[in-house]
Amino acid sequence: MIPAKGYAAPAVHAPLEPFSFERRDVGPHDVQIEILFCGVCHSDLHQVRDEWGGAMFPMVPGHEIVGRVVRVGNHVKSFQAGELAGVGCMVDSCRTCPSCQENLEQYCEVGFTGTYAGIEKETGKSTQGGYSNQIVVNEHFVLKISEKLALERVAPLLCAGITTYSPLRQWKVGAGDRVAVMGLGGLGHMAVKLAAAMGAEVTVLSTSPNKEADAKKLGAHKFVVTKDEAQLKSVTNYFDFIINTVSAPLDLGLYVNLLRRDGTMILLGVPPEAPQLHAFNLIAKRRRVAGSLIGGIEETQEMLDFCAEHNIMSDVEVIPISQINEAYERMLKGDVHYRFVIDMATL
Repeated sequence: MIPAKGYAAPAVHAPLEPFSFERRDVGPHDVQIEILFCGVCHSDLHQVRDEWGGAMFPMVPGHEIVGRVVRVGNHVKSFQAGELAGVGCMVDSCRTCPSCQENLEQYCEVGFTGTYAGIEKETGKSTQGGYSNQIVVNEHFVLKISEKLALERVAPLLCAGITTYSPLRQWKVGAGDRVAVMGLGGLGHMAVKLAAAMGAEVTVLSTSPNKEADAKKLGAHKFVVTKDEAQLKSVTNYFDFIINTVSAPLDLGLYVNLLRRDGTMILLGVPPEAPQLHAFNLIAKRRRVAGSLIGGIEETQEMLDFCAEHNIMSDVEVIPISQINEAYERMLKGDVHYRFVIDMATL
């Protein structure tokens, strides 16, 4: 076993604290990565507070991992020591079900193994994430990272980036499409950048007028204050797609009415309670409401290559790991532009 150190939540609702543990030895198909940066996702907070159920403690969160390869197994062909590499939300899946065979490991019918709070097949122990100095992962779930981009700004692409890229690709968003983005946070700011790079006309829908300058800076063409009835009416029956990143309770019907005939709202956020929607909002214009979950490994690599080609990175605030509990509190208040990233040199 390989000694490792990081920060872990020792129990539900407990503050994260320094934690020593072990990674498995590097097997024939494994890649060992020295973690340099790890993004802080809102799902990390959900997990350490067991808001989704099934949490396992002690828990080392983190699934937006970038670093440098330090060792590879003797059967590994895609990576070598010294190269940059990344790990996202998954470290394994069954690899044999129809979804896995179609490179959609996130929809594995057996269930994918999460980067943390999952069960590692090799050891039977709980997986531990990226708030740590190193990780060992099967090469199939390791991603190549370009040297062109600032590494700390690449880390959130492994979750926020792919979560927004995947639906844009699934629904073939491109030039001529009108795309609205609901919520200008970690996910929303990436949705704006990616949709604009794909050639779509991008509008940010927000309750906060003071976010307009940021939205335009990120690449949005238009900005609509949803509390302003006149502004909202001006985009009724207007959008081909709405990327909904909001996790707070809201009236879906109000926003579905902004879709054109055959328009689609794609849900990425998970509100605490099931949203309500009258069927007539859909029937009247043959509209659709859909959902999307991260992306498969092949598509995640495609996203990383797309971002390298178009110079797309997350807007981040780099923090020392000692500030992680404070960062969680700030994240709850929406006090981050737009993603915290931990510098693992501070561990």
